[in-house]
Amino acid sequence: MPHPTLSPASAADHDIMREQLGRPMRGVLGIAARCACGNPTVVATEPRLPDGTPFPTFYYLTHPGATAAMSALEATQVMRELNDELAEDEALAAAYSAAHTAYLADREVHGTVPEIAGVSAGGMPTRVKCLHALAAHALAAGPGVNPIGDIALARGAWSPERCTCATPRTTG
Repeated sequence: MPHPTLSPASAADHDIMREQLGRPMRGVLGIAARCACGNPTVVATEPRLPDGTPFPTFYYLTHPGATAAMSALEATQVMRELNDELAEDEALAAAYSAAHTAYLADREVHGTVPEIAGVSAGGMPTRVKCLHALAAHALAAGPGVNPIGDIALARGAWSPERCTCATPRTTG
């Protein structure tokens, strides 16, 4: 399976991410997914941050609308339901395990960090722990790669198809 293409993070992207998160983003490798207006939605981070800290969350959701939608969805206890589905549906569990493997492979391209070997994000490969991380992976990798991320995006109130940015990007 091919690895998602990262677009370079410009100075404007860094400014937008700082505004989105309320702090500077650390260890940015590139932008893995963008809003319909071009603003960053998912950033790919170094597996080891510049200060030496291992960082397993390779795909990091930055878009305020997307993060709010995932937080709202988590508040509905949907993760318990999704964990039950994982336990009962062998095909879903297999696809989720494959998503874990794909996530690790995407990160491994950018460096091996022994402290986080085998650790992906969002609870993969056996449970649902963080919809933000799973949605970020689904947005970066595209539909069909992370089934739980795809479900979260489909059930959430935010869509990558329309811009909800406070400050939409008007130039490249």
